[in-house]
Amino acid sequence: MSTRLAAGDPAPDFTLLDADEKPVTLSDLRGRKVIVYFYPAASTPGCTKQACDFRDNLAELNGAGIDVLGISPDKPAKLARFREKEGLTFPLLSDPERTVLQEWGAFGEKTMYGKTVTGVIRSTFLVDEEGKIEAAQYNVRATGHVAKLRKDLKV
Repeated sequence: MSTRLAAGDPAPDFTLLDADEKPVTLSDLRGRKVIVYFYPAASTPGCTKQACDFRDNLAELNGAGIDVLGISPDKPAKLARFREKEGLTFPLLSDPERTVLQEWGAFGEKTMYGKTVTGVIRSTFLVDEEGKIEAAQYNVRATGHVAKLRKDLKV
């Protein structure tokens, strides 16, 4: 099981390809807060609900100085189809080797339908302007998560 991050930890930097196969580097976003969220698979019901919730709340989050990055093991082409189908307006990043997922503690054992499996742990992090973890949430629910996040952030 990978190590879990906690508030105050430095956010592990990464460069991943987005849906257009352009590199996105976390440290390039310093000076703004960033929500980094990890999800299992594009175009599945829970992941679609969560991504659409972020899309629908993006203006308010951006207005509060917060960017959003979604990361999954999906390849860029699948992310591009997901983005187009759902009208997503924030970067979706591809981590097919699951390197970043593991560095952030978002890949490992989890319970699904009463069974222990290894996979992506739906997780959300708030990274502050200096690149430190401000909040780390593991095993979040796809539905209602963004509303709770906005309430916690007072956005």
